[in-house]
Amino acid sequence: MSRSLTIGPHTSDTPVVLAPMAGVTNMPFRLLCREFGARHSANDGGFFVSEMVTSRAIVERHPETMRLVTMGERETPRSIQLYGVDPATIAASIRVLRELDLVDHVDLNFGCPVPKVTRKGGGAVLPWKTELFTRIVTEAVKAAEDVPVTVKTRMGVDDSHLTYLDAGRIAEEAGAAAIALHGRTANQHYSGHARWEAIASLKQAVTSIPVLGNGDIWSAEDALRMVEETGCDGVVLGRGCQGRPWLFADLAAGFAGKPDRVKPTLGEVARVLIRHAELLIEFFEDEGRGVRDLRKHVGWYFKGYPVGGKARHALATMESLDDLKEKLSVLDWEAPYPGEPVEGPRGRAGHPKRTHMPDGWLDSREISQEHRARLHEAELSVSGG
Repeated sequence: MSRSLTIGPHTSDTPVVLAPMAGVTNMPFRLLCREFGARHSANDGGFFVSEMVTSRAIVERHPETMRLVTMGERETPRSIQLYGVDPATIAASIRVLRELDLVDHVDLNFGCPVPKVTRKGGGAVLPWKTELFTRIVTEAVKAAEDVPVTVKTRMGVDDSHLTYLDAGRIAEEAGAAAIALHGRTANQHYSGHARWEAIASLKQAVTSIPVLGNGDIWSAEDALRMVEETGCDGVVLGRGCQGRPWLFADLAAGFAGKPDRVKPTLGEVARVLIRHAELLIEFFEDEGRGVRDLRKHVGWYFKGYPVGGKARHALATMESLDDLKEKLSVLDWEAPYPGEPVEGPRGRAGHPKRTHMPDGWLDSREISQEHRARLHEAELSVSGG
C-alpha cells in the first residue's frame, strides 16, 4: 500500500502524523521518531507535530512556549499545534510564528477533552459553536498565507451533539489543507474503542483535502487496516508510540509494502532509552531535568519486558545519565522481544466522563453574548495542557 501524504507544499512518502501529546512529543522524542522513520523513508517517515502550545502564550512571547516552538535543524517541515478560542489571538500568534520564521505547518487543536480547556468553551467542545469555529479557521488560514493550516477534531461532545461532519466541511471551505478526526467523542476521552466508521463518513463528506484518521492505532498493521477500511488519506499516531519510537520504522515499512518490523531485544530498548536521555539533557540544557523528564517514559519502554518492579522503580527514580546507565546494566540485555505482551493498547484509557462546559453551551449552535464575553478566560496563557 504505497502512498504519500501532501499538506500544502509539503509531501511525505509515509502518510503518518505524530499526534501532539503534552509532556511527551517534545523535540527529543520527535527526533527519535524521525530517526526510526527515516529507515524506510526518504523524508523521516511522516509529519511530526509539536506539543500543543497556546496562541496567547505565543503572542505574549512566553519563554517556555517559545522554547517549545523552536525546533531542531533536522525538523523539516516544522509543524506546530496551536490551541485558542479567539480568532484574532490565533491569527496574531500565527503572524508571530511566521515573522520569526518558526513554522512551516500549523495544526489547530479542536480535540482536547481536558476539563481546564473544555470548561471555558475550548478544545473538543468549540466546534459546536459553528460561527466561532468558522471564524477561527478562516482567520488562521488568512494569517498563515502560504503556510498550510490543518484541523484536528473529535466526533463531537457526545453522540447527541456530533460536530465532525460540519467541522470537516467548514474547514474544507475555509481553506484548511487537511482535517484529522479522532474517532471518539469528548465524553469518551480515551475509553472504549475509536469509531473508525466516523472517519469513513468524514472521508465521504470531505473530498478536496486529505482526511486523516486517529484512534486505536497500535501497530503498522492497524494503520494499514484503518486506511483500507475507511479510505482515509493517512493516519495520526498518538499513544501507540509511547515508549516505542521505532513504530515509525514499522509504519514507513508497512506503507512502502515492506515486511520489515522492529522487534527490539531488551538491550536495544535500553540503548534507545539512553539515546532519549541524551537528547533530553541537550534539549533542557540540564542533566537533572532531562533524566527526570525521562522517568515518565520508563513504564512505556519496558512494557512486556522482563523488568521487575524493583528495577522499574529504580529506573523511575534515576538522577543522572550515569545513574541511568548503571541501573540499566543489571538488566538482561539479551532478553528477546516478548511479542504480544509489548503490543496492543498502551497509555491510560480511563472511563467515559461528562465533559465540563460553560453553562448552557449546548443550548444553541450560536454563541451567546454571555459566552462570547467569557471566551477570554479560555485563552490559556501557559502551554502544554
